[in-house]
Amino acid sequence: MKILLFGATGMVGQGVLRECLLDAEVSEVVTIGRTATGVHNPKLREIVHRDMFDYGAIEAALTGFDACFFCLGVSSFRMSEADYTRLTYDLTMAAAETLARVDPAMTFVYVTGAGTDSTERGRTMWARVKGRTENALLRLPFRAAFMFRPGAILPMHGVRSKTALYQAGYSLARPVMPFLQRTFPNAIVTTEQVGRAMLAVAKQGAPSPILESRDIARY
Repeated sequence: MKILLFGATGMVGQGVLRECLLDAEVSEVVTIGRTATGVHNPKLREIVHRDMFDYGAIEAALTGFDACFFCLGVSSFRMSEADYTRLTYDLTMAAAETLARVDPAMTFVYVTGAGTDSTERGRTMWARVKGRTENALLRLPFRAAFMFRPGAILPMHGVRSKTALYQAGYSLARPVMPFLQRTFPNAIVTTEQVGRAMLAVAKQGAPSPILESRDIARY
């Protein structure tokens, strides 16, 4: 398998990249991002691309993949709906619409979040925007598309959040997180589980295009 990965320097993306590189069925991982990951592996090829809203200059490098794992995302904290829409809906669709045009045979997997609003009409701003993004992705002509809606995510194997506040919270909570995961297995998943689940649905599909934490945890 050949995997295209967006957001490999973020917390979720770091975990997904690790699982892709460990999987014997994955022959190549190509990352797209504004900065390099710093990871060195013979399976890994990195494309540093500054404008994540325009892929015209690198379209030729975006074909021939079995799956795209889209792990880019920002927090909505203190953001206006317009700004959050640009960095969530517009940014995601810029990549997805390009890929659907140049390589529609791939599977597209998108990380959203628990509580995403598929109706696009709820009171919670981020959930509406995520729901709009999910719905637009599911309309694109990919071979298949899956929306991952994890709740709390426990970073594993040295994975760290780029957001200092979040990383501080993970560090403080780490001693009790394994207990919480055992107690609430349908609400908390690890970066390892997210990566393995993405690979599984890329290989064999899933009963539903939307996977909640309890679905992700099964892999």
